[in-house]
Amino acid sequence: MLARSTRRCEPIKYYPIDEKAARDANRMNSQYEFREGQATAEYRRMVDRASAVAERQKAKVDPMYHEKIDSLLDTYARKLAENMNQGKQIAARVPSWLVAGGGNANVSKKQKQMQAERANMEEWRHIQGLLDKIRSTGMGGISADDPAAVEKLQKKLDSLERSQLIMKEVNAYYRKHGTLDGCALLSPDQIERLKSDMAASWRSSPKPFESYQLTNNNAEIRRVKARIEELSKRAEQTFSGWEFDGGHVEMNREDNRLQVFFDGKPDADTRAELKSSGFRWAPSVGAWQRQLTDNAIRAADRLECIRPLSGEKPSQLQKKPSILKAVQEHTSEPPREPGPPAKKEPER
Repeated sequence: MLARSTRRCEPIKYYPIDEKAARDANRMNSQYEFREGQATAEYRRMVDRASAVAERQKAKVDPMYHEKIDSLLDTYARKLAENMNQGKQIAARVPSWLVAGGGNANVSKKQKQMQAERANMEEWRHIQGLLDKIRSTGMGGISADDPAAVEKLQKKLDSLERSQLIMKEVNAYYRKHGTLDGCALLSPDQIERLKSDMAASWRSSPKPFESYQLTNNNAEIRRVKARIEELSKRAEQTFSGWEFDGGHVEMNREDNRLQVFFDGKPDADTRAELKSSGFRWAPSVGAWQRQLTDNAIRAADRLECIRPLSGEKPSQLQKKPSILKAVQEHTSEPPREPGPPAKKEPER
Protein backbone atom coordinates (compact mmCIF):
# COMPACT_ATOMS: atom_id res chain seq x y z
CA MET A 1 0.00 0.00 0.00
CA LEU A 2 1.29 3.43 -0.90
CA ALA A 3 0.55 6.41 1.31
CA ARG A 4 1.97 9.87 1.35
CA SER A 5 3.71 11.10 4.46
CA THR A 6 4.09 14.76 5.38
CA ARG A 7 7.76 14.10 6.17
CA ARG A 8 8.83 13.05 2.69
CA CYS A 9 8.44 14.38 -0.81
CA GLU A 10 8.12 10.81 -2.11
CA PRO A 11 5.55 8.15 -1.13
CA ILE A 12 6.44 5.76 1.67
CA LYS A 13 5.61 2.13 1.04
CA TYR A 14 3.73 0.76 4.00
CA TYR A 15 3.26 -3.01 4.24
CA PRO A 16 0.00 -4.62 5.47
CA ILE A 17 -0.53 -5.26 9.16
CA ASP A 18 -2.62 -8.25 10.26
CA GLU A 19 -5.33 -6.54 12.30
CA LYS A 20 -7.09 -9.86 12.93
CA ALA A 21 -3.97 -11.29 14.59
CA ALA A 22 -3.67 -8.06 16.58
CA ARG A 23 -7.28 -8.42 17.72
CA ASP A 24 -6.74 -12.07 18.71
CA ALA A 25 -3.55 -11.15 20.60
CA ASN A 26 -5.43 -8.44 22.48
CA ARG A 27 -8.23 -10.88 23.38
CA MET A 28 -5.70 -13.43 24.68
CA ASN A 29 -3.61 -11.00 26.69
CA SER A 30 -5.64 -7.96 27.71
CA GLN A 31 -8.88 -7.13 29.45
CA TYR A 32 -9.12 -3.80 27.60
CA GLU A 33 -11.20 -3.31 24.46
CA PHE A 34 -9.33 -3.60 21.17
CA ARG A 35 -9.31 -0.50 18.98
CA GLU A 36 -9.50 -1.27 15.26
CA GLY A 37 -6.51 0.03 13.32
CA GLN A 38 -4.30 0.60 16.35
CA ALA A 39 -1.70 -1.95 15.22
CA THR A 40 -1.49 -0.37 11.76
CA ALA A 41 -1.22 3.11 13.29
CA GLU A 42 1.62 1.99 15.58
CA TYR A 43 3.46 0.42 12.63
CA ARG A 44 3.10 3.52 10.46
CA ARG A 45 4.37 5.79 13.24
CA MET A 46 7.54 3.69 13.43
CA VAL A 47 8.00 3.73 9.65
CA ASP A 48 7.47 7.51 9.58
CA ARG A 49 10.19 7.96 12.21
CA ALA A 50 12.52 5.76 10.15
CA SER A 51 11.65 7.81 7.06
CA ALA A 52 12.66 11.00 8.88
CA VAL A 53 16.00 9.37 9.76
CA ALA A 54 16.49 8.45 6.09
CA GLU A 55 15.68 11.96 4.84
CA ARG A 56 18.11 13.55 7.31
CA GLN A 57 20.83 11.16 6.14
CA LYS A 58 20.13 11.86 2.47
CA ALA A 59 20.58 15.56 3.18
CA LYS A 60 24.07 14.86 4.54
CA VAL A 61 25.53 12.52 1.93
CA ASP A 62 26.38 12.33 -1.74
CA PRO A 63 23.33 11.66 -3.99
CA MET A 64 24.85 8.36 -5.14
CA TYR A 65 23.84 6.91 -1.75
CA HIS A 66 20.20 8.08 -1.87
CA GLU A 67 18.91 4.96 -3.63
CA LYS A 68 20.69 2.74 -1.13
CA ILE A 69 19.13 4.66 1.77
CA ASP A 70 15.69 4.30 0.17
CA SER A 71 16.31 0.57 -0.22
CA LEU A 72 17.26 0.22 3.45
CA LEU A 73 14.15 2.14 4.46
CA ASP A 74 11.98 -0.17 2.36
CA THR A 75 13.67 -3.21 3.90
CA TYR A 76 13.01 -1.77 7.36
CA ALA A 77 9.32 -1.17 6.59
CA ARG A 78 8.85 -4.67 5.14
CA LYS A 79 10.71 -6.56 7.87
CA LEU A 80 9.04 -4.52 10.61
CA ALA A 81 5.58 -5.45 9.29
CA GLU A 82 6.56 -9.12 9.12
CA ASN A 83 7.99 -9.01 12.64
CA MET A 84 4.97 -7.23 14.14
CA ASN A 85 2.55 -9.63 12.44
CA GLN A 86 4.51 -12.63 13.66
CA GLY A 87 4.64 -11.15 17.17
CA LYS A 88 0.85 -10.78 17.26
CA GLN A 89 0.39 -14.34 15.97
CA ILE A 90 2.71 -15.69 18.68
CA ALA A 91 0.89 -13.69 21.36
CA ALA A 92 -2.45 -15.14 20.22
CA ARG A 93 -1.34 -18.77 20.61
CA VAL A 94 -1.76 -19.05 24.39
CA PRO A 95 -3.73 -16.77 26.73
CA SER A 96 -1.87 -14.91 29.44
CA TRP A 97 -2.13 -16.15 33.00
CA LEU A 98 -3.97 -12.96 33.95
CA VAL A 99 -6.70 -13.67 31.39
CA ALA A 100 -6.89 -17.47 31.65
CA GLY A 101 -6.04 -17.83 35.31
CA GLY A 102 -3.06 -19.72 36.68
CA GLY A 103 -4.97 -22.97 37.10
CA ASN A 104 -5.92 -23.13 33.42
CA ALA A 105 -2.42 -22.45 32.06
CA ASN A 106 -0.76 -24.98 29.76
CA VAL A 107 2.83 -24.74 30.96
CA SER A 108 4.37 -26.56 28.01
CA LYS A 109 2.60 -24.39 25.43
CA LYS A 110 3.40 -21.27 27.42
CA GLN A 111 7.11 -22.13 27.48
CA LYS A 112 7.12 -22.65 23.72
CA GLN A 113 5.32 -19.35 23.28
CA MET A 114 7.86 -17.51 25.44
CA GLN A 115 10.71 -19.08 23.45
CA ALA A 116 9.11 -17.88 20.20
CA GLU A 117 8.61 -14.41 21.69
CA ARG A 118 12.30 -14.18 22.59
CA ALA A 119 13.29 -15.11 19.02
CA ASN A 120 10.83 -12.57 17.67
CA MET A 121 12.26 -9.87 19.95
CA GLU A 122 15.79 -10.70 18.81
CA GLU A 123 14.64 -10.26 15.21
CA TRP A 124 13.03 -6.94 16.19
CA ARG A 125 16.38 -5.70 17.58
CA HIS A 126 18.07 -6.72 14.32
CA ILE A 127 15.47 -4.76 12.35
CA GLN A 128 16.03 -1.67 14.50
CA GLY A 129 19.73 -2.04 13.64
CA LEU A 130 18.79 -1.12 10.07
CA LEU A 131 18.29 2.44 11.31
CA ASP A 132 21.98 2.53 12.27
CA LYS A 133 22.83 1.28 8.78
CA ILE A 134 20.81 4.16 7.33
CA ARG A 135 22.61 6.63 9.58
CA SER A 136 26.02 5.30 8.50
CA THR A 137 25.32 5.04 4.76
CA GLY A 138 27.53 7.39 2.78
CA MET A 139 29.58 8.47 5.79
CA GLY A 140 33.24 8.28 4.88
CA GLY A 141 32.25 7.59 1.30
CA ILE A 142 33.46 9.23 -1.90
CA SER A 143 32.59 12.92 -2.04
CA ALA A 144 31.99 14.82 -5.25
CA ASP A 145 34.48 17.40 -3.90
CA ASP A 146 37.28 14.82 -4.06
CA PRO A 147 39.44 15.53 -7.15
CA ALA A 148 40.01 11.77 -7.45
CA ALA A 149 36.30 10.91 -7.06
CA VAL A 150 35.93 9.38 -10.52
CA GLU A 151 39.10 7.31 -10.08
CA LYS A 152 37.94 6.04 -6.67
CA LEU A 153 34.47 5.27 -7.97
CA GLN A 154 35.97 3.35 -10.88
CA LYS A 155 37.95 1.21 -8.43
CA LYS A 156 34.79 0.60 -6.44
CA LEU A 157 32.95 -0.33 -9.64
CA ASP A 158 35.69 -2.78 -10.62
CA SER A 159 35.42 -4.44 -7.20
CA LEU A 160 31.62 -4.66 -7.40
CA GLU A 161 31.71 -6.17 -10.90
CA ARG A 162 34.35 -8.66 -9.78
CA SER A 163 32.16 -9.66 -6.81
CA GLN A 164 29.15 -10.08 -9.09
CA LEU A 165 31.09 -12.41 -11.38
CA ILE A 166 32.46 -14.46 -8.46
CA MET A 167 28.99 -14.86 -6.90
CA LYS A 168 27.58 -16.13 -10.20
CA GLU A 169 30.49 -18.52 -10.74
CA VAL A 170 30.27 -19.91 -7.19
CA ASN A 171 26.53 -20.52 -7.58
CA ALA A 172 27.19 -22.29 -10.89
CA TYR A 173 29.86 -24.46 -9.25
CA TYR A 174 27.43 -25.41 -6.46
CA ARG A 175 24.66 -26.28 -8.93
CA LYS A 176 27.03 -28.54 -10.85
CA HIS A 177 28.77 -30.29 -7.95
CA GLY A 178 26.25 -30.01 -5.11
CA THR A 179 29.04 -28.83 -2.78
CA LEU A 180 31.41 -25.90 -2.36
CA ASP A 181 34.38 -28.14 -1.57
CA GLY A 182 37.11 -27.69 -4.15
CA CYS A 183 35.81 -24.34 -5.45
CA ALA A 184 38.97 -22.48 -6.50
CA LEU A 185 37.27 -19.10 -6.29
CA LEU A 186 36.88 -19.35 -2.50
CA SER A 187 39.30 -19.68 0.38
CA PRO A 188 38.72 -22.50 2.91
CA ASP A 189 37.41 -19.95 5.44
CA GLN A 190 34.97 -18.54 2.89
CA ILE A 191 33.73 -22.02 2.03
CA GLU A 192 33.07 -22.85 5.69
CA ARG A 193 31.35 -19.52 6.29
CA LEU A 194 29.03 -20.02 3.29
CA LYS A 195 28.28 -23.58 4.38
CA SER A 196 27.32 -22.30 7.83
CA ASP A 197 25.07 -19.59 6.35
CA MET A 198 23.34 -22.13 4.10
CA ALA A 199 22.79 -24.54 6.97
CA ALA A 200 21.16 -21.79 9.03
CA SER A 201 18.97 -20.54 6.17
CA TRP A 202 15.20 -20.89 6.40
CA ARG A 203 15.02 -21.57 2.66
CA SER A 204 14.30 -25.14 1.51
CA SER A 205 17.02 -25.00 -1.17
CA PRO A 206 19.58 -22.42 -0.06
CA LYS A 207 22.29 -21.22 -2.43
CA PRO A 208 25.75 -19.85 -1.62
CA PHE A 209 24.59 -16.44 -2.83
CA GLU A 210 20.86 -15.81 -2.90
CA SER A 211 19.10 -13.89 -5.67
CA TYR A 212 18.60 -10.81 -3.49
CA GLN A 213 22.37 -10.56 -2.93
CA LEU A 214 23.03 -10.56 -6.68
CA THR A 215 20.19 -8.08 -7.22
CA ASN A 216 21.43 -5.70 -4.53
CA ASN A 217 25.01 -5.83 -5.80
CA ASN A 218 23.83 -5.23 -9.36
CA ALA A 219 21.81 -2.23 -8.18
CA GLU A 220 24.94 -0.84 -6.52
CA ILE A 221 26.84 -1.34 -9.80
CA ARG A 222 24.21 0.70 -11.64
CA ARG A 223 24.34 3.46 -9.01
CA VAL A 224 28.12 3.75 -9.19
CA LYS A 225 28.09 3.74 -13.00
CA ALA A 226 25.51 6.53 -13.02
CA ARG A 227 27.57 8.53 -10.52
CA ILE A 228 30.74 8.14 -12.61
CA GLU A 229 28.84 9.35 -15.68
CA GLU A 230 27.41 12.31 -13.76
CA LEU A 231 30.79 13.41 -12.37
CA SER A 232 32.49 12.93 -15.74
CA LYS A 233 29.92 15.15 -17.45
CA ARG A 234 30.26 17.73 -14.69
CA ALA A 235 34.03 17.83 -15.22
CA GLU A 236 33.45 18.70 -18.87
CA GLN A 237 30.76 21.30 -18.16
CA THR A 238 31.60 24.98 -18.42
CA PHE A 239 30.08 27.19 -15.74
CA SER A 240 29.83 30.95 -16.13
CA GLY A 241 29.74 33.52 -13.36
CA TRP A 242 27.88 36.84 -13.48
CA GLU A 243 27.52 40.28 -11.95
CA PHE A 244 24.50 41.37 -9.94
CA ASP A 245 23.51 44.60 -8.26
CA GLY A 246 25.91 44.78 -5.30
CA GLY A 247 28.36 42.00 -6.14
CA HIS A 248 29.30 39.12 -8.39
CA VAL A 249 29.19 35.33 -8.59
CA GLU A 250 32.16 33.10 -9.35
CA MET A 251 32.22 29.44 -10.34
CA ASN A 252 35.20 28.02 -8.45
CA ARG A 253 35.92 24.76 -10.26
CA GLU A 254 39.01 24.04 -8.18
CA ASP A 255 37.07 24.05 -4.90
CA ASN A 256 33.83 22.88 -6.57
CA ARG A 257 31.88 25.82 -5.17
CA LEU A 258 29.43 28.41 -6.45
CA GLN A 259 30.57 31.54 -4.60
CA VAL A 260 28.62 34.77 -4.07
CA PHE A 261 30.70 37.87 -3.32
CA PHE A 262 28.94 41.01 -2.05
CA ASP A 263 30.47 44.48 -2.20
CA GLY A 264 29.32 45.01 1.38
CA LYS A 265 27.60 43.01 4.11
CA PRO A 266 24.16 41.83 2.88
CA ASP A 267 21.13 42.68 5.04
CA ALA A 268 19.39 40.15 7.29
CA ASP A 269 16.68 39.29 4.75
CA THR A 270 19.26 38.57 2.05
CA ARG A 271 21.29 36.41 4.43
CA ALA A 272 18.16 34.46 5.38
CA GLU A 273 17.29 33.99 1.71
CA LEU A 274 20.77 32.65 0.97
CA LYS A 275 20.67 30.26 3.93
CA SER A 276 17.28 28.90 2.93
CA SER A 277 18.71 28.10 -0.51
CA GLY A 278 21.63 26.08 0.86
CA PHE A 279 24.33 28.80 0.85
CA ARG A 280 26.66 29.11 3.82
CA TRP A 281 29.02 31.91 4.79
CA ALA A 282 32.70 31.01 4.32
CA PRO A 283 34.90 33.52 6.19
CA SER A 284 38.05 31.99 4.71
CA VAL A 285 37.13 33.22 1.22
CA GLY A 286 34.72 36.02 2.15
CA ALA A 287 31.84 34.53 0.18
CA TRP A 288 28.50 32.82 0.51
CA GLN A 289 28.86 29.46 -1.17
CA ARG A 290 27.50 25.97 -1.81
CA GLN A 291 28.64 22.97 -3.80
CA LEU A 292 28.84 23.66 -7.53
CA THR A 293 26.09 21.51 -9.01
CA ASP A 294 23.10 21.89 -11.30
CA ASN A 295 20.99 22.18 -8.15
CA ALA A 296 23.10 25.16 -7.08
CA ILE A 297 22.39 26.87 -10.42
CA ARG A 298 18.69 26.20 -10.04
CA ALA A 299 18.79 27.59 -6.50
CA ALA A 300 20.48 30.74 -7.84
CA ASP A 301 17.65 31.05 -10.37
CA ARG A 302 15.23 31.54 -7.48
CA LEU A 303 17.30 34.19 -5.67
CA GLU A 304 16.31 37.73 -6.61
CA CYS A 305 19.18 39.13 -4.54
CA ILE A 306 21.78 37.77 -6.98
CA ARG A 307 19.86 38.06 -10.26
CA PRO A 308 22.25 38.85 -13.15
CA LEU A 309 22.36 42.46 -14.40
CA SER A 310 21.26 41.21 -17.82
CA GLY A 311 17.91 40.17 -16.35
CA GLU A 312 18.44 36.58 -17.44
CA LYS A 313 18.40 33.61 -15.11
CA PRO A 314 21.80 32.19 -14.04
CA SER A 315 20.90 28.91 -15.76
CA GLN A 316 20.46 30.79 -19.05
CA LEU A 317 24.02 32.11 -18.79
CA GLN A 318 25.71 28.74 -18.53
CA LYS A 319 25.91 28.26 -22.29
CA LYS A 320 27.25 31.76 -22.80
CA PRO A 321 30.58 33.40 -21.95
CA SER A 322 30.85 34.73 -18.42
CA ILE A 323 29.29 38.18 -18.13
CA LEU A 324 31.87 39.14 -15.53
CA LYS A 325 34.66 38.13 -17.88
CA ALA A 326 33.03 39.98 -20.75
CA VAL A 327 32.74 43.14 -18.66
CA GLN A 328 36.37 42.88 -17.60
CA GLU A 329 37.50 42.40 -21.20
CA HIS A 330 35.36 45.33 -22.34
CA THR A 331 36.75 47.72 -19.73
CA SER A 332 40.38 46.71 -20.19
CA GLU A 333 42.24 48.79 -22.78
CA PRO A 334 43.33 46.72 -25.76
CA PRO A 335 47.03 46.78 -26.64
CA ARG A 336 47.99 49.41 -29.22
CA GLU A 337 49.37 48.29 -32.51
CA PRO A 338 52.74 49.86 -33.40
CA GLY A 339 52.39 52.83 -35.75
CA PRO A 340 54.52 53.55 -38.84
CA PRO A 341 58.16 54.44 -38.17
CA ALA A 342 58.91 58.17 -37.88
CA LYS A 343 60.44 59.79 -40.90
CA LYS A 344 64.08 60.73 -40.59
CA GLU A 345 65.04 64.35 -41.25
CA PRO A 346 67.39 64.62 -44.23
CA GLU A 347 70.97 65.32 -43.26
CA ARG A 348 72.30 68.70 -44.08
